[in-house]
Amino acid sequence: MKNRKLRMLAAKSFRKLTPVMTSPKTTPLYSLIVWSSMAGVVVSNIFRCLLYTFPAKISIIRNLKIFKKISIFAETDLSMDVAFLIKEYFKGVESNLSIDVFDSFTLNSVYSNVLNTLTSHFEIETSVLQSLSYCFYEILDNVHIHSGKPLGTAITYFDSENNVLKILIADDGKGVKASLSENAKYKDVDEGEALRLCLEDSVTDGKGMGFGLYATSRLMKEAGLEFVIHSGHHKLIDKNGDISIVSNGFWQGTIVYMEICTNVDVNPNDVVENRTDIEAEFNEPFLESDELNTLW
Repeated sequence: MKNRKLRMLAAKSFRKLTPVMTSPKTTPLYSLIVWSSMAGVVVSNIFRCLLYTFPAKISIIRNLKIFKKISIFAETDLSMDVAFLIKEYFKGVESNLSIDVFDSFTLNSVYSNVLNTLTSHFEIETSVLQSLSYCFYEILDNVHIHSGKPLGTAITYFDSENNVLKILIADDGKGVKASLSENAKYKDVDEGEALRLCLEDSVTDGKGMGFGLYATSRLMKEAGLEFVIHSGHHKLIDKNGDISIVSNGFWQGTIVYMEICTNVDVNPNDVVENRTDIEAEFNEPFLESDELNTLW
């Protein structure tokens, strides 16, 4: 699949050349210029494919030092400061930190890969995984629907010794306030108020149901240690149920960060107010049918 994707990207780039290179007006000098230009596109596409396909590990990020505040390629539009995210939210983590860059095409595979990795940790309560299976996808999807940017970043780390799961999803898009302002009902709210509103049921910019972050906030009430939404100049911080909105640095776009206690039992359908049966939905990928049969 990876090789096929690379071939498709390369073929797509070279197909753009066909009308130009077959034109009778094309001169050797012009051909050389076009080929040189397109070579850069091909390299960029191949890099983008590798970036999407392989989950980066923290050691790679530190060694290559390519995720600083610069944009790797203009075409990838990746200017997110991943080094800042790691320093700010994953202090002291030296290994087993998974970093995935995703777009609308790779969102499902990143979601599946992260969940598959988490289900391999038997220490994590099944009910927590069931609840997270819904909330994690909703937050990933928010990047695609609301950010106005093609790429997002997901960072995950499981601390098995302390039974704590850390998950961060970030984009460098328009941010919560600008997104909600697209709905006339919320066009005059300030940045801090927008963060508070986005956790309420049915609050949306009009492009979704406004339920994903609301359900996530319900999960965090049951199993959360810390819940942070950072957008623009403000952060909403929910620490053990104590909620505050503070002015703290600037982030272009939105960061959603969760610290989840993984050895508690929650009711997944209560998290989503029984609007969907996520217990049943999660059991199918969690256990193969023959494994389910052996349990019963």
